[in-house]
Amino acid sequence: MYFSLTPNLRYNTKPISYPFSESDFITTKNFFRRFQVDPNIFDYAVFYNKYSVVEGERIEVIAERAYGDPLYDWVLILTNNYINPLFSFPLDNYTLRQVVEEKYGDEAYSGIHHYKTESFLSEQRVDGKFVEVLKGDLIVDKAFYDSPFTYWDGSQYVTIPGSTVSSPVSNYDYEIEENEKKREMFILKDRFLEKFVNEFKTRNLYGKSSDFISKRLKKVAV
Repeated sequence: MYFSLTPNLRYNTKPISYPFSESDFITTKNFFRRFQVDPNIFDYAVFYNKYSVVEGERIEVIAERAYGDPLYDWVLILTNNYINPLFSFPLDNYTLRQVVEEKYGDEAYSGIHHYKTESFLSEQRVDGKFVEVLKGDLIVDKAFYDSPFTYWDGSQYVTIPGSTVSSPVSNYDYEIEENEKKREMFILKDRFLEKFVNEFKTRNLYGKSSDFISKRLKKVAV
């Protein structure tokens, strides 16, 4: 379905030949033309449902469940701005391990990818609440982890080891976290599907130019 809606390019296979005959031209899909959804639209919950992809689930299966037709998988790909669906989709545990081992070698499980902070609250109370002196999940380096961390507890400066407020993240754990992020998918609500498809069709029509042949076909300049 996607390719039937994608416009075509016409180019000559023998650019040094002139005049050209019909046999010198070939027509192909315009794979360079990219349709990208404005990422800000994800802020509008009225258009989308959030969905969590389960392990082993295929995108065409999700499309059939959402729209009644697996051929609408391209709508999910575009609305989620997937560049390569094979790697934009979460990997199963076995495949993930293979990818990590190939990527990091002997450092796959023991190697440190980065360090991250733990949320740290001072014992000093303000309006009955603890004061957060360090936000959690901030990426820091080994120097931070190995160095003293000093904070103000409301009455004095206190110094503690950086290793008490941060922790190492292995290469494998990092890849697991990244893989888990891929489970979140935005599914365009069914009632907006027809409008989206029509907009895609319209935006894939060529405008008048020196290369224009028809709304669905243009030549490649040589």
